[in-house]
Amino acid sequence: MADKQVPTGRLSRSARLGRLAAGQAARGLGTRLAMIGRTEQARRTLAERSTLQAAQQIVTVLGGMKGAAMKLGQMASVLDLDLIPEEHREMFRTKLASLRDSAPEVPFADMRAVIEQDLGRLSRVFADFDQEPVAAASIGQVYRARLRDGRVVAVKVKYPGVDRAVHADMRNLEFFSGLWKSFLPSAADTEVLAEISGNIVAELDYRREAVNQHRVATRYRGHPFILVPDAVGEFCADNVLVTEFVDGISFDQIRHLPATRRDRIGELVYRFYLTGMFRDGEYCADPHPGNVLLADDGRVGFVDFGLYNTIERADLEFERQVIRAAHRYDSDEVFRRWSERGIIAPDSPVTPESVLEYVWAASGWHLIDEEITLTPEIATSAVVLATDPRAAQRREVRHLLLPPEHVFSRRADLFTLTALGQLEATQNWHRLAREWLYDEPPATEIGREIEAWRHTVTNA
Repeated sequence: MADKQVPTGRLSRSARLGRLAAGQAARGLGTRLAMIGRTEQARRTLAERSTLQAAQQIVTVLGGMKGAAMKLGQMASVLDLDLIPEEHREMFRTKLASLRDSAPEVPFADMRAVIEQDLGRLSRVFADFDQEPVAAASIGQVYRARLRDGRVVAVKVKYPGVDRAVHADMRNLEFFSGLWKSFLPSAADTEVLAEISGNIVAELDYRREAVNQHRVATRYRGHPFILVPDAVGEFCADNVLVTEFVDGISFDQIRHLPATRRDRIGELVYRFYLTGMFRDGEYCADPHPGNVLLADDGRVGFVDFGLYNTIERADLEFERQVIRAAHRYDSDEVFRRWSERGIIAPDSPVTPESVLEYVWAASGWHLIDEEITLTPEIATSAVVLATDPRAAQRREVRHLLLPPEHVFSRRADLFTLTALGQLEATQNWHRLAREWLYDEPPATEIGREIEAWRHTVTNA
């Protein structure tokens, strides 16, 4: 069982991170060089060997570490990198998805000790407690239980020692930066990394998460299409988070529903994660598929509010104005705003034209006024171009600097796109975007019903 424990020592964790970062960098460079001048079949063979080996290494190293390092694996698990042959993409995604969905082999006795340390004897709080976890997160496991008053609840419990493990990761920033650079190279900046580190550490604060979840659940109470389970505050503590339980089907099951139902769910995912951010000035920055459920009553349920942020209205307005300018193909305006914000350094070789192409590559799905079926390939292209400007057609955009205050709002946008890509949802996404981009009334029936509900709640 020793291999199943969460390694907490700084030296042991940094060694794993360093080896993984070096291995990924060498493998990526070697594969790119080897592909030059080869036949299509050779490229496919090399790609298959490289990517599948990478997936296995990521699963083995990050899966054994949990904590902050596992979060990187969760992020990678929603991507379909261009090097992967089409017939192997599902295999690769499944391999990485095991980091997101598989419950680790932590004995229930160890998890029970964590619960009872915070809440007292299990029988004092719960009438029934299912010892088999229903889900696994990066820092804990989720169980189904029934309180003594009869309410069915989800109980999220931290892995023993995970706090020390995460803080050990944060003390090894140079190794963590090397690993992160393997996945998202634009995140190597010190201030950006500090923003990422602060948010990951904040996920350890279950009391903060309970407050966030209660606020969001209150906001969506009675919503006709969206369900947010409330926190049960009296049983939320440092290492245990108790919330209402959502009965329904998982995202993987949703993916097999008929297209019309997936399209409807896709619109609601978009509205919750993106429209909500621009409307409320706060957002969930972890829109990965494991946090989306289809409840038995037909509403779409959203869970996990550990990575929950607020964003200043001025920063939201900046994002809105840049995307508006890109929509007008006003490259000079985008360039001017980014220069004033420090995204483009005064001596940078970046041009207005390259900046406009970059914004369209990352955000164009919001701007095309027609129905688009999002796919994993479309989502991955946007994510790779946005997070690794070296992959862009105009390579000078590698000099762009990401402001730390926009790290997680952009992450929310891009990873909402990856979730919708896995759903293969079809919508006119621009018509949905116009609500927050231009303050226009809803263009869809769902949007109009939500607007009517909000009006009723406001005037109640």
